[in-house]
Order: sequence, then structure tokens, then C-alpha cells
Amino acid sequence: MHELSTLIKKDMVPALGVTEPGAISFCVAKAKSYAKGELLHLNVAMNSGMYKNAFTCGIPNSKEVGNVFAAALGYVAGNPDKGLESLANVTPADNVSAQRLIDEGKITVALSGISSRIFMEATLETTESKVLLTIRDTHTNITKIVVNGETVLEAEENDEAIDRPEAGITESDKTEEGCGITESNKVAEGTGITKIHSIHRYTLAELVDYVNTVSLEEIEFVKEAYKVNLELFEEALKSPRTTFARQLLAMNGGEVISKDEQMTASLLCNATIEARVIGLDKPAMSITGSGAHGIIATMPLYGVYKIHGLSEEILYRATMLSYLVCTYIKEYSGRLSAFCGCAIAAGTGMACGLVYLKGGTVEQMEYTLNNMASSITGMICDGGNQGCTMKGVAACDAAFRSVSFAMKGVHIDKVHGINGNTPEETMRNMGLIASPGMVGTEKTIVEIFEEKLR
Repeated sequence: MHELSTLIKKDMVPALGVTEPGAISFCVAKAKSYAKGELLHLNVAMNSGMYKNAFTCGIPNSKEVGNVFAAALGYVAGNPDKGLESLANVTPADNVSAQRLIDEGKITVALSGISSRIFMEATLETTESKVLLTIRDTHTNITKIVVNGETVLEAEENDEAIDRPEAGITESDKTEEGCGITESNKVAEGTGITKIHSIHRYTLAELVDYVNTVSLEEIEFVKEAYKVNLELFEEALKSPRTTFARQLLAMNGGEVISKDEQMTASLLCNATIEARVIGLDKPAMSITGSGAHGIIATMPLYGVYKIHGLSEEILYRATMLSYLVCTYIKEYSGRLSAFCGCAIAAGTGMACGLVYLKGGTVEQMEYTLNNMASSITGMICDGGNQGCTMKGVAACDAAFRSVSFAMKGVHIDKVHGINGNTPEETMRNMGLIASPGMVGTEKTIVEIFEEKLR
């Protein structure tokens, strides 16, 4: 199997609800599996991206939101064997038990530092045990487990992780005592990228060549993404809790598939995102560690495929291109940063996939990249919440407009703004705007959140 096929196949993971609450619950449930006795205290420290993304997002099988409740439910009812779907079997009684632990002051969370690099560390103390479990770089990548002072697992650092300078962090930028940046999650001094992801060895033209030539059998696994995401979309239409889904359906003439490409795409994409962020009980197929990324990268393409009666083969090839461009940008920005990777990275990937569905050229994809880079780059991420739905609407609108212009040769020239001399430079620059570029923005967002708690 081609390394790009392997990369995407490995990265496609079903995630129930917003990825971060699932990851927090998984982290806690895994730590609990090593403990005995009655709970005394559980603390989960996490980087700003994790903290922010789970701050007000819905939790599957619960009416509650946020970091603390996700941790409490992970302790009460999380199943570590289910990974990011660790909360699949939560009951109403589990919610009551989780709230009791919170009320007793036994569950806390802490901001460990301002960073786009995924970091979580659960410290669990019981009457008989003390467990420390660390996750880095991806949402379920356990790098260290210490039980009663004995290290039972310690993995090597991920060679494909992107270490970024968190520029401008000073003593005054640290959070309150007990939540400051620690040596364990600082990055090395300097201003350059110290590790490069394997996908960055490819040019856009080479990615397109791979998509054109890889065997259909090798990439048919993407069919599962549509099965999973369409089931979540159907849940959105059925649930009385959704609001944007019903309005988007009305705006599309009451039809799921209409003749309007942009409205059909927006309905399929953003009804599904709404279902995910409010915590409906169906998973999304994630990419680059995010269900919303996976939704934006696929569902608009499905709409165009259905409207024009295209073949499954061209849909799957376009999907692979969408995933790859999304990954290319995300592995520069970091998986959790202050910009909306869903709209920017996945939206740009989806836009390139649209050009592919329409029979466009690599040059037209480059034009599309320039149009996207010059429009929505810089959109903030203020966590996994209902606002993701509106960001998805903006991403769909920008993508379809960018493609429409590009297919007619209309584009923002490479001399302007952050556009690079090559499409690869443009994608790199889009990522760098997030990290290190928006580290200060990330800090401000978290400070706003903490002010809301006071």
C-alpha cells in the first residue's frame, strides 16, 4: 500500500461527539484501569487546544458540556477499549454519579500551557493507587504510564510530530499557580520547525498524480467515512435538538439533494457538524484528529457527487485529495491551534476536491488554494461548540466561491499576502499563521473562557 494511502487509512477514526471530550474521557478511563480503591482526586492537565476545544462542547449521552464533566464521565463510565467512542454506553445514572464527584471536588482540570501540540496528563489518586498517564501528539497516543511510582509504559516521542516555538510566551503569560507551563510540555528554543511530517515531501502535483493513479481498491476504505457521516446527518434531521439543520433544509427547498450545489453541500456538511457538536449519539469519521475536519472534507463532495450522478470512483479519489490537502496544512499548523482548522485546512482540502470532481487541473487547484488562503485564513477556533456550524457554513461558501472563480482563471495572485510562490508554500504559510502566528490569540481566547467562569 502506498504510504499516502496508509497515512489516511490510519488517520480515519470514528469519534463520538467532539473529539476532545472523547479523548479526555479515554485518557481518564485508561488511567482508571490501572487503579484500585476509592477515588480521592483526579486532575487532568491539558494544553490550551484541548482545554479550549472541550470547554463548552456537547458530551455524548449527556446534557452537560465541558472538560470537567468529560473527565468525570470518563472515570464513572468510560470504556478505554472504545478509544474516542469511550462514552458510547453512558447512562442517566452515570451522569448523576459524575456530577456527584464534581460536587465533592474530586474532579479538576488544569491548563498546562499555550500550545498547539496535543498534551493531556491524568493524575489519579485513590485509596490504594496513584496513576499518572500522559497522552501526546494524537488524541489517543499514550506516551507514559506510571503506577505507584513504577513506570509501566514509556514510548518514544513521535518522530512525525511537529514541534513549534510557542513564540512570545513570558512569565506573565502563564496561568495561575498550579496550571503553568511546565518543562514537560515546553518546546525547544528557536524559531524553526524541528520536525517535518512525511506528507511535506510531496508537491501538490504529486498528490494529484497519486490520487489519479492509486488503485481504486486501495482507497475504497473511504467509503466508510460516508457511511458514518451520513448516519450522523440523518440523526441531525431527526433530532428535536438541532436548529441549524432544519433551517438549512428549509433553505434547500426542503430537499436533501437539490440542484443548488452550494446549498446542498452546506446542508449535508453543517447539519452533520451541528449534530456532532451538540453531542448526538452517532460518531463522525475524523481526520487529523477531528470529526468536524472529517465532515467538511467529505460531505460537500458527496452533495456534488449526488447532484451530477458521478461515479463512486471519482468521489473516492476526490476525497483522498481533500484529506491529503487538509493534512498537509494541519501538519504545519499543529492539530489544535487558535485558527479554525475545520474551515481553513479541511475547507481548503474540500475545495481542491471540488476542482477534482469538476475535472479541473492542478493549476486551477493552485488558484483555489490562493483564493482560500486570501479569504478565510485567520478564522479563530474558540472551541468545539455550536459555533462550528457557522464556521462550516462560511467554509462551504468560501470553497464554492473560490472554486467557481478558479475554474474561470480568476484568482488572487501569488505576489499578494501570504500566498507563496508555489502551492506548497501557500499551504505552509496558511499553517504558520496558526502556529506560531496565533499563539497570542490562543492565549486571549483561553483568558476569555476563564473570565466567563468567574
